[in-house]
Amino acid sequence: MASSSSPKTASTAERTLDVAELLVQVRGFNGFSYADVARELDISTASLHYHFPGKAALGEALIARYSTRFASALERIDREITGARAKLDAYVSIYSGVLRGNRMCLCGILAAEYETLPEPMREAVTRFFEDNESWLTSVIAQGQTDGGLSISGTPSDASQMILSGLEGAMLIARTYGGITRFQSSASRLLETLTP
Repeated sequence: MASSSSPKTASTAERTLDVAELLVQVRGFNGFSYADVARELDISTASLHYHFPGKAALGEALIARYSTRFASALERIDREITGARAKLDAYVSIYSGVLRGNRMCLCGILAAEYETLPEPMREAVTRFFEDNESWLTSVIAQGQTDGGLSISGTPSDASQMILSGLEGAMLIARTYGGITRFQSSASRLLETLTP
């Protein structure tokens, strides 16, 4: 889920989003300012305000872009992978890739700051998690139907467990400075769904 723009061809708005996304994923939304972004891009804060009138607008744009990229990754998984367990493994790989870049899931880190976010950002973060839970629920239901997964409770319950488990595992792995802990936790989590 790394940013997709090339520094040489990206517009100022895209470059701003790239820098802000990295800052949020490393420091959190409350851990950076427009001055930090402007300094990184070697432009004035007035230039940033031209593209994003305030930090809340920048935050909303970050979530929208991240959510779109994440949704595209899920569509690609659906297109290229047939088995439910393999889809879940690919889903975990998205998180692993983010963590390998020494970053956190954008919406995961924003969830940690939820109470301090503007309402539109809160709604967008919630929507991101709801969309992920919906996708996971459909994959788990598929796995139940074809016998590839075995769960206690409903597919919705299992999807909440997976999403919460992965987001939490990222936070803890970050504390210990390595992806090995995350991968171990994610593997054990998915094993609970394997018949």
